[in-house]
Amino acid sequence: MPEQHHQATPSPLVGVSYVMPVLNDATHVRQAVESILAQDYEGPVEVLIALGPSIDGTGELVADLADRDARVRVLDNEVGSTPAGLNLGIRAAVHPVVVRVDSHSMLPAEYTRIAVDVLERTGADNVGGIMDAQGITPFQQAVALAYTTKVGLGGGSFHVGGEAGPADTVYLGVFRREALLRVGLFDERIKRGQDWELNRRLRAAGGLVWFTPELAVTYRPRATLERLARQMFSTGLWRGELARSFPGASGIRYFVPPLMVVGVFVGLVLGIAGLVQVAVGATPWLLLGFAIPAVYLVFVILATLLYARGHGVRTALWFLVVLPCIHVFWGAGFVPGYLSLTSNIAQHTGR
Repeated sequence: MPEQHHQATPSPLVGVSYVMPVLNDATHVRQAVESILAQDYEGPVEVLIALGPSIDGTGELVADLADRDARVRVLDNEVGSTPAGLNLGIRAAVHPVVVRVDSHSMLPAEYTRIAVDVLERTGADNVGGIMDAQGITPFQQAVALAYTTKVGLGGGSFHVGGEAGPADTVYLGVFRREALLRVGLFDERIKRGQDWELNRRLRAAGGLVWFTPELAVTYRPRATLERLARQMFSTGLWRGELARSFPGASGIRYFVPPLMVVGVFVGLVLGIAGLVQVAVGATPWLLLGFAIPAVYLVFVILATLLYARGHGVRTALWFLVVLPCIHVFWGAGFVPGYLSLTSNIAQHTGR
């Protein structure tokens, strides 16, 4: 289908609706909302918080934010999922530009001004930039390093940067509301990876998805190893589901972690079988299987020396743990997702 990009139409005061799904995130949501209200954008704005059924005080916190500023509205997201909250906010939005915001993210003051300018100059349906992961604790700093290097999450432009231009997907997104309505909003069946799938439909309909490194959004990684592992397993599971559902749209880099997991597992099994050969007096040629996990271990050590050097001993030590955690749990999730072995994938949201 030929591309049908919108013509650039100067409109510096176009209205903007910020949409933020929130569920049990009292730790971060206030900072996220404050970063929205501190934008230097001069056009009319509203902030729509799609509140899921929370039990950690998030409801009271966002109600207080709404009481303090008339631009903030709280919507009841009974379903609780991210795509359901996004769709709720988009439908309720009154302005033609929709800015997706994550409760773990903090927008720089110039974010909206730059995004709307790029949206209008390019005629794109969606504009986005970099997920600038920044940690506070040594553990979070290690996760942030892994996120922003090619050895961590695969080197996508919205993680490691790159030149401005058309892209398959971008982080978060600043959308034309009419384009979202035209393609049917977010698919609420997809609990993770819904951004990628929506951008796929925007591009299939002739729209333009545009990446610009000018937009860098601060992101706070998960605070514990257990939460990171759960997030990575869920992300890998849904990526496997999407790769199976849309085989022509998934790059080869998505298959590297699962192949690594399978390879290391097979290598360990063969190596253990080699130890049995030693015990029974047979030629222990299966010990060669240990070479596979050994090669991966060397890779992790070299990556730590390359990327974590200069970030402190504690961060470097955590990087030795974080990098395999990301690879193993992402890859271990991808396999059952791709092979459709999970009975209720919708339960896996990565929270």
